[in-house]
Amino acid sequence: MFTSLPPPWRVGAAVLITGLGVRYLPWRLSHTLNLSTPLAALFSVLLLAAELILLFHGFVQVWLSGLGGCDGRREIEEAATQLEADRQASPERLLSVAVLVPTFGEPLDLIARCLRGALALDYPRHEVWLLDDSQRQELRDLASHLGCRYLARADRRFAKAGNLNHALPHVTADLIAVFDADVVPLSNFLSRTVGLFADPSVGFVQTPQTYMAADPLMRNLRLEHWLMADEESFYRWIEPNRQRVGAVVCAGTSFVMRREALSYVGNFETGTTSEDLATGIRLVAAGYRGLYLPEKLSAGLAPLTIGAMVVQRCRWASGTLQTLRTSANPLTIAGLNPLQRVAYMEGVVLWLLVFPFLMLVVTPPLLGLVNLAPLRVEPKGLLQVAIPFYASQMLLIRWLSNQSRSAFSPELYRWVLAYPLAKTVWVTLMGRPVQFRVTPKGNGFHEEAGANGPLMRPLLVVLGVQLVALTQLIRQLLEGWQGSTPLTGERTTTLLFAFVWIVPTIVLLLVAIRSCWDRPREDAIPWLAPQLGGWLVGPNGSLEAPLRVLAISEQGCEVALRRSQALWESLDHATDSCSGTWCLQLDDPLLGEDLWPAQMVCRRARGPARRAVGIGLRWGPLQEAQQELLERYLYRRPGLWPTCRAPWDGLALAAVVYRLVQQVEPEGWFRRSLLPIR
Repeated sequence: MFTSLPPPWRVGAAVLITGLGVRYLPWRLSHTLNLSTPLAALFSVLLLAAELILLFHGFVQVWLSGLGGCDGRREIEEAATQLEADRQASPERLLSVAVLVPTFGEPLDLIARCLRGALALDYPRHEVWLLDDSQRQELRDLASHLGCRYLARADRRFAKAGNLNHALPHVTADLIAVFDADVVPLSNFLSRTVGLFADPSVGFVQTPQTYMAADPLMRNLRLEHWLMADEESFYRWIEPNRQRVGAVVCAGTSFVMRREALSYVGNFETGTTSEDLATGIRLVAAGYRGLYLPEKLSAGLAPLTIGAMVVQRCRWASGTLQTLRTSANPLTIAGLNPLQRVAYMEGVVLWLLVFPFLMLVVTPPLLGLVNLAPLRVEPKGLLQVAIPFYASQMLLIRWLSNQSRSAFSPELYRWVLAYPLAKTVWVTLMGRPVQFRVTPKGNGFHEEAGANGPLMRPLLVVLGVQLVALTQLIRQLLEGWQGSTPLTGERTTTLLFAFVWIVPTIVLLLVAIRSCWDRPREDAIPWLAPQLGGWLVGPNGSLEAPLRVLAISEQGCEVALRRSQALWESLDHATDSCSGTWCLQLDDPLLGEDLWPAQMVCRRARGPARRAVGIGLRWGPLQEAQQELLERYLYRRPGLWPTCRAPWDGLALAAVVYRLVQQVEPEGWFRRSLLPIR
């Protein structure tokens, strides 16, 4: 379960921020507008409007956080306990589940991993369906080999929604569970979710989406330990807020839905590429409950490249905005209460915030380049009103969000997405929505490492403008302090305020540009950082040394051993190419007591005093039972995916600046992009 602030603390934080905001807004309206000229007045009002839109959206999130409504945790535990009791007493009375895996063009090994995870679900009454929109014979053969049901269609209308709807008449189960083809469920996924459907009013249960590999921004900056994936704040902050007001979002994968309820609302919505969001809204409006279970019960693959991630986010934005043109429009659909409408519309408005954000980007250059001040800043108001208000948000946002985000990290995603997202939102509003495209994942997609020119070019232009503006600001301040161009106290404060504004903007721009340079790597196999020890056994069984596993995957592992003379001599006796054959005995009950054969491919000294040695190993020929155990250990065992905490902003910023001056290194042995597992 995710930890969160107790309700009194949430309410107190929301009241504090709201109180400072009530104090800030009158000051902002009465003391900061520059109406000296028509042009200054125009930009001053536009900046004010942009800030008010962003603040209102932020206040909605804060107010929803402060609500004292039930987050459903007690209900979840009671349902899981009752399900286990029913399972022991009369398993034939359990609700039946059809697990649907829609696919279109994903690599075969990726789909096979998902299907094996679905088949291994620890629930007696479930069947697995592979829904193939590409009509590939190899997938038909795979389904037959694994024991899944297979269904294909000739007409690909309505993409994923059409694929799911095509399968529904063939399904007789009480519930359907949906997983994207890159997602692997934990073995207890159904055991934790199905019990909630004992309440006939429950229409769907959504669980968090999490990744088994770092997203491209984290990976390219090598900041897996210092940044949190953008989705974390949604699943640990936004979705629990929606739970409190009965407006949970169905998120497209890793959810379970009552088939009868889905049939009642006309199946999955086909008028938008965000069929999940629209269908969930229609279910809630029809009187069914959507529940959010805040446990990481599955994991998928992040997009391979920064460009693929942008394509994914633009598709989400376009699909969400398309919802306004369907019968699931939160403003017009009958059956929602006011709080539910506000909560759902907050998710729609989120994508429109790119335009106010761009207005904030324009403001510092106006001060530096054309000497046009869109706002006036006087020292007293800045110190007594503005700084306390914004500082409270920066200090409390980490706690309000259940430590899923910091104040600064979301800005990196915002900068990378700004230009393509603004274009996508605009064309969607003009009636030309983005067509559905599968996000590139897995080894079957071609990946080109290096700079992403289309993403970097607009950022470089903005950076150039900001640097010129910064130079001009410094010049104006120096001339004022030297007396050649006298400055009033208010003018000096305004210029200093712009200077403090533009410097972090430039730093964020540099980091965003740096993140658009994709790191080279051999393949898309996820490597994970386990909490695992064991023993290294030499080629002839003559040497045993304790080890700690640093990284592990389907391909091999990296281990650290305390360096000793005997160990070093044994390594030196390996072949010149470091290809000695070794065996590992791993200290985890799931992996058994068998020896795991591995081929040594590299080694290096480790530690500040070089008192340890790191060895890179590829698995040797594994038995079929060992391959199954390894896959279960890596992807399917209960409690696998931990909940991490966002680091303090100061430490994260220091790490980011440090990465800016380092060379982009390809992924390889002892340079892996790793996420932790338990």
